[in-house]
Amino acid sequence: MQGLKRILTAFTLAVCLSSPGKAQQQCTNGFDLDRASGQCLDIDECRTIPEACRGDMVCVNQNGGYLCVPRTNPVYRSPYLNPYSNIYPPPPAPGPVPNYPTVTRPLICRFGYQLDENNQCADVDECASDSHQCNPTQICINTEGGYTCSCTEGYWLLEGQCLDIDECRYGYCQQLCANVPGSYSCTCNPGFTLNDDGRSCQDVNECTTENPCTQTCVNTYGSFLCRCEPGYELEADGVNCSDMDECSFSEFLCQHECVNGPGSYYCICPSGYNLLDDNRSCQDINECENRNFTCTPQQTCFNIPGEYKCLDPVRCEDPYVQINENRCMCPAENAGCRDQPFTILYRVMDMVSGRSVPSDIFQMQATTRYPGAYYIFQIKSGNEGREFYMRQTGPISATLVMTRPVKGPRTIELDLEMITVNTVINFRGSSVIRLRIYVSQYSF
Repeated sequence: MQGLKRILTAFTLAVCLSSPGKAQQQCTNGFDLDRASGQCLDIDECRTIPEACRGDMVCVNQNGGYLCVPRTNPVYRSPYLNPYSNIYPPPPAPGPVPNYPTVTRPLICRFGYQLDENNQCADVDECASDSHQCNPTQICINTEGGYTCSCTEGYWLLEGQCLDIDECRYGYCQQLCANVPGSYSCTCNPGFTLNDDGRSCQDVNECTTENPCTQTCVNTYGSFLCRCEPGYELEADGVNCSDMDECSFSEFLCQHECVNGPGSYYCICPSGYNLLDDNRSCQDINECENRNFTCTPQQTCFNIPGEYKCLDPVRCEDPYVQINENRCMCPAENAGCRDQPFTILYRVMDMVSGRSVPSDIFQMQATTRYPGAYYIFQIKSGNEGREFYMRQTGPISATLVMTRPVKGPRTIELDLEMITVNTVINFRGSSVIRLRIYVSQYSF
């Protein structure tokens, strides 16, 4: 009986251990995993352990362990005891068959499985039964025989926690990216629209969708440009076009007057001029040639730039007598002619206003040269403004030079005197050209 008190009972049930995350299956001591059936089967230690029991003890296998019982114990009989061994006495005479206890081995399923109503091992849905060990930031995914703790899209698992993935750091968006918990949002710069993929951007052709320009719209990448037609300029808002006043840019666009119009300009000429084919220059109309004048038959039509003059016939004043249509002579035998020029020649010329200076405008020359004579040229009258002077260009000639600009319209009458001095015969006389200059109103 003392041996019975020392009986070592090692009967245990098979259980499975698990660790967080992916489930791992194993059987407890006394059982071995049958990979074919996925069940934990009892190990027969009496067969696998040499000398499991010592002395008079006999090994009796149990479910999950074994027992060492006295050899003489009538209750347990070792199946490994040789009844014919010389060490032990022969068995007793036949008698009633002893009633040995029988041990039933229950069906045990591996970790992640449980018996169903058909006594078969079926997978346990740990996620549905809330028997998993995933933390609140994770989601449970059931697997065959276990489960997995994972993170939702947009998060990654780091040290057992699901942390938001900043997708913007990895260039998920083509242009603008805004990270949000578990996701991200892509937007585009002005002038672009988001494509259906939610990531890339496409240029918006503003010229076809809204046409913000008042005249010409040019689409650019991400924007647009407004352009104006010739004769217009773009305003500060970059959209509207306003008429360009070309006349204010330069005074040389037109020879006379520039008139601004919508998107353009045109030149006009004053009365008495025609606009040339270049559309800027003015040409004088010769009314005398075209006989577009109102002079009387006794008058002479004299054309000047932009107009004409009706000249009356030359009338010589006493003591002069007329020798032709424009020359008057003072006879030498007339006592009143002693201090007067011998001849007065009437000449007419025209000149544009503002003519550049200095400018040679008229030439005077003696028609006859006498031996021993020399000539002096001067302006006798009409040069009160000192705008002209006589420059002698030779022994018998001189030129009238304009030294200051003359503005028109204006009429100037100069008496240009040629003095003849003859020391041989002690003679001094003079002749005058009465020059009338019509200065036009314009410089062309």
